Amino acid sequence: MGQGQQEKVATSLAGAVSEEISASLAPVDAELERRYPGDPGTRQPVHTVYVPGDVFAADTVRSWGDRALAALDEHAPDAAAFAAVLGLSEELAEPVHARVRAKLEREPIEDLRVDFEDGYGNRPDAEEDEAAARAARIVAEAYAGGTSRPEAGGGTAAPYMGIRMKCMEAPVRARGIRTLDIFLTGLMEAGGLPDGLVLTLPKVTYAEQVTAMARLLDAFEKAHGLEPGRIGFEIQIETSQSILAADGTATVARMIQAAGGRATGLHYGTFDYSACLGVSAAHQASDHPAADHAKAVMQVAAAGTGVRVSDGSTNVLPVGPTAKVHDAWRLHYGLTRRALARAYYQGWDMHPGHIPTRYAAVFAFYREGFEKAAARLSRYANRTGGDVMDEPATAKALSGYLLRGLDCGALDIGEVARLAGLTRADLESFAAPRRGDLTASA
Repeated sequence: MGQGQQEKVATSLAGAVSEEISASLAPVDAELERRYPGDPGTRQPVHTVYVPGDVFAADTVRSWGDRALAALDEHAPDAAAFAAVLGLSEELAEPVHARVRAKLEREPIEDLRVDFEDGYGNRPDAEEDEAAARAARIVAEAYAGGTSRPEAGGGTAAPYMGIRMKCMEAPVRARGIRTLDIFLTGLMEAGGLPDGLVLTLPKVTYAEQVTAMARLLDAFEKAHGLEPGRIGFEIQIETSQSILAADGTATVARMIQAAGGRATGLHYGTFDYSACLGVSAAHQASDHPAADHAKAVMQVAAAGTGVRVSDGSTNVLPVGPTAKVHDAWRLHYGLTRRALARAYYQGWDMHPGHIPTRYAAVFAFYREGFEKAAARLSRYANRTGGDVMDEPATAKALSGYLLRGLDCGALDIGEVARLAGLTRADLESFAAPRRGDLTASA
């Protein structure tokens, strides 16, 4: 064969066959794009802090940071002491400790939910009205002040803030709707909805309750001339019926669709869900087999939809004598590391004393693996050899891992760029590939 000539390739099917098949699958293509748009590519907070509506104040974020720092100073005053409690390696001890302290000074809370449900209880209507209005005012003022001002002792806002209203069940439905209306209206009157706004709908049992929430938000958007779909919400999974419906289907998958694109997260409620299944109080924990089953179903239902899964919390508080605090820290650290390994990148924290071990676990998770991840991604990007043959799906996981580490402060872009030879834009392109890119070599 002469130079420049191509060998002819024989085929048996007419072009019309491929065209007909493509036409027949067009509805499926559209359904895939609608139902499984992929991760939104935005930052996911590593935790959510719940503060009762009557306790929430302008200094809550800073107060939690100060209390967490005080706990460190009292119970683990230096890197070696903190590492000894948690079993950190000598290599990780100093960078993790230093980054935890810096985080507590700069951004102690990543996601804060003002609680008007279990943490608040049932109050006279006038009292809850006032608390909801006050929450809106404080949140609006906090965002106006900024989320990170080290020179002023840290910002008064967390990157993400919002409320947990009461659920859509009949006894409290009207109260929950009114509280949500007061809160959102207060934000609008104060200048508009902040970018970091997050809402949580608790104790969801039927997909119809999710549909009702979506309709409620649609009505609010229309009342204020907002872009349709502007307001999203998290669905809290706290009942057995939210995992498995009476007909044996996965209710949580229906809930995601019932939200009409508004669902942003699925949050596991450790204690309500465990109690619903009859788990005794002593064994209600996020590592119970019942919890693992629920979260596995949530994870599969949410995969590819852009809805993120959050683990629950521990109710063992790090308070009291140092030995007791250390025990609680080790428990919380271990549960957080366990969740991260299972791809639950977010959880709940119930006390300022949990914050040091939340960040220690997160930072250790990313720092101990980022060099290998960066090297593997660099080899993939440059098509160079190595001892692991990676595919686009693995590159997506590697870049997602590095981006999460950057977002929370575990890693710096300089050190990642130095090892991987990639910019943040490069990482984002690998983390959100086109669907065809993922399937082509699978």
